[in-house]
Amino acid sequence: MSYKSEPWYIHAVLYVIIAILVYVLIKVAYLDPNEILEKEKYYKQESRLRMSNLRAAEKLWEAKYGRFTDNLNDLINFLKTDPSVKKAMEGVDSLTGRSTNPFVKLSDGRLVWDSITHSPKSGRPYILKVDTSVVADTIIDRLGRIIKIDSVKTIGQRYYIECPDGYGTIGDLRSDALKHTASWE
Repeated sequence: MSYKSEPWYIHAVLYVIIAILVYVLIKVAYLDPNEILEKEKYYKQESRLRMSNLRAAEKLWEAKYGRFTDNLNDLINFLKTDPSVKKAMEGVDSLTGRSTNPFVKLSDGRLVWDSITHSPKSGRPYILKVDTSVVADTIIDRLGRIIKIDSVKTIGQRYYIECPDGYGTIGDLRSDALKHTASWE
């Protein structure tokens, strides 16, 4: 009684199938999650850099106009055309010799104004809001009759920037203490 072994090509096919399954297992269990984590890390960092540049732009807008804006298009046009922005970017502090550039370069090392208005992950624009407050003042004569009600509407004393993908916020509409504060700082 002789024992007949299986043909060699059956073993070769089984080894190839095992190798393919091992590769798929490594890819699904290790490589794909690392790639997703790296992308999330990039999106988070890039989004925060863009929001920091929007914060710097809002500060320059406030220095020029005395209030903040909630219009991203006006803000970008201001950054592109206003000489005070160019002056701030090219200036040097006379005491320390450091640059007065309030803007940070994005992850790719460039600073493109049109790109800072949208989130890198979804491409949706950042949510930009400013506060509006109305103060009413009543003028009463000596007899107690109301003569006039004056109301003063103030717009843009505080701002709020929010990432549509949930990577953070800057500013606050209710508190002056949090006017320029980022949620990740």
